Amino acid sequence: PVYTTCMPEVIGDDLTAYIKNAKQKELIPEDIPTPYANTPSFNGTHIHGYDAMLRAILKDLTAGQKIEDKCTGKLNIIPGFDGNVGNLREYKRICELMGIPYTMLADVSDVFDSGCDGEYKLYPGGTKLEDAAESINGKATIAMQKYSTANTMKFINAEYAGAKEVLPMPFGIKKTDEMLLKLSELFGKPIPEELKKERALAVDAMTDAHQYLHGRKFAVAGDHDYLLGIVSFLLEMGAHPWHIVCSRATKKFKKEMDALLETSPFGEGCTCYINKDLWHLRSLLMTDPVDGIIGDTHAKWADRDAGIQLV
Repeated sequence: PVYTTCMPEVIGDDLTAYIKNAKQKELIPEDIPTPYANTPSFNGTHIHGYDAMLRAILKDLTAGQKIEDKCTGKLNIIPGFDGNVGNLREYKRICELMGIPYTMLADVSDVFDSGCDGEYKLYPGGTKLEDAAESINGKATIAMQKYSTANTMKFINAEYAGAKEVLPMPFGIKKTDEMLLKLSELFGKPIPEELKKERALAVDAMTDAHQYLHGRKFAVAGDHDYLLGIVSFLLEMGAHPWHIVCSRATKKFKKEMDALLETSPFGEGCTCYINKDLWHLRSLLMTDPVDGIIGDTHAKWADRDAGIQLV
């Protein structure tokens, strides 16, 4: 795949011509798919670049592959912009337990976490090109994030066969139940006893931890879909997601977050700040302290200055 950065966008480089000339000069083998996407650094964030590139890859690989009335019987699962490979592996494990054949678009679990055994692997794991090409004839397509797959799902809704769904990330009991019930509905599969037992253990663990989290205030920072999942889980635990910070967000996202907060008494008094950065979060922590911070490692500076633990 070819993606741009700031300068090619400012200059106006012709990617179509570059790729065509590269193949004519045999710098790129003719039979290698070479999708491209415009991903200027001054427009949007990493989730928008991910979305543009995924759409471009699927559009390129599935061109001419759609066959009327053909169904692979498989689930296409799109994890979204999620660097936590544990989540991707859990999605796959759940599908396997339920007996649902699947194609993950795209499966980076082994690419990001290939292990170190002394043997270098150029392309560990991943999604096979032929499986991605066949995905257009799948039985159903589910995106596990809404905001990082917006344009990809527009393409899929227009071109792909089968059912299409966008689900919230399965943080906590309620959202995980939604995912499992949707898979069961789409594929006519019962919820396995193993997953029911794991759910009971999760509820037990949440009950045990409830006394430590109930009534506590948290500051949360991150991407749109992650924030919706984390806030949902905190509300289930009886905690207050007091400060919610999301950079490069829209009023539509804030409206959705505010609606989520209104579903629980623990959301009262909590505030979602859009188009604010971690420096703004630091200011909030200094003037209106909380009991803990949930975010990525970039929040460590706010953690150190405010003396509040980062999770």
